[in-house]
Amino acid sequence: MKTSRFRSRLLSSVVDAVGNTPLVRLDRVTKEAPSVEVYLKLEFCNPGGSVKDRPALRMMQDAIADGRLTSDKILIDATSGNTGVAYSMLGAAMGYQVALVMPKNVTKARKDITQAFGTEIIYSSPMEGSDGAIRVVREIVNKEGDKYFYPDQYSNPSNPLAHHDGTAAEVLDALGDRITHFVAGLGTSGTSMGTTRRFKRHTSPVHCVAVEPAEALHGLEGLKHMESSLVPEIYDANVPDEVMPIGTEDGWDMSDRLSAEEGLHVGHSTGANVFAAVKIAERLHRERGGGCVVTIACDRGDRYFAPMKWERQYVW
Repeated sequence: MKTSRFRSRLLSSVVDAVGNTPLVRLDRVTKEAPSVEVYLKLEFCNPGGSVKDRPALRMMQDAIADGRLTSDKILIDATSGNTGVAYSMLGAAMGYQVALVMPKNVTKARKDITQAFGTEIIYSSPMEGSDGAIRVVREIVNKEGDKYFYPDQYSNPSNPLAHHDGTAAEVLDALGDRITHFVAGLGTSGTSMGTTRRFKRHTSPVHCVAVEPAEALHGLEGLKHMESSLVPEIYDANVPDEVMPIGTEDGWDMSDRLSAEEGLHVGHSTGANVFAAVKIAERLHRERGGGCVVTIACDRGDRYFAPMKWERQYVW
């Protein structure tokens, strides 16, 4: 076992812990493509536990800088969970009130985590998913616009910029010209749009693949089937080189494999990302005999479980 001496980073706030997440090479789930490197960027290592810490922070910082977010306004947005956790954590750390509109059927873990930071939750129809939450938050803001700052993660250019300036830059710093392919799922589409645009300016070509659910009714929470959804304004279908549809079972099965074979307990959108990355790696192994594929671990699998209730007990 290799050991090393290092100095821990000193941070002035939890806000400073966002970004600079590690890349881990996948070995066992890629055994059919031994000539291809496949790396997973562990975005669950962000302090809020997901990739959404990056855009949430960038949207808040940009709004503070230009005066849209002030101490007398409540930040409100629609979310299926992870962005809401990020807003809640950052709001608590930076001193801003947060309210979230989310479908009533989001996981109990996400509801509990956001409320632990003091966030108000407004529930939308469980049958309408993230699109229903978007409609509700727009109605609220239209009625009481002066009360709220509405970043609107689905149309805010700061969302993809967080990945253009952060996620992509970190990958290139670690791998440089070795990277040949990049894979990211489509939810708000910020990760895919921002990172892909940065890779398109890289000195060597990077083939960028966007992952979406294969069907309108799916179980890949956080991902959007674009044809049947409200398409985010930040999404441009011409940016990715390829769109790969992934079935729910494939995403769920890969999540299970990552836990059992790689020691990585991740959510189902990550499973879909890795399933696509492995398929690309196997194709590269057959056709080219090499390559380097990078994809995103969006969050941890424990976020999809109901946590145990903590009860204080005193014995006198």
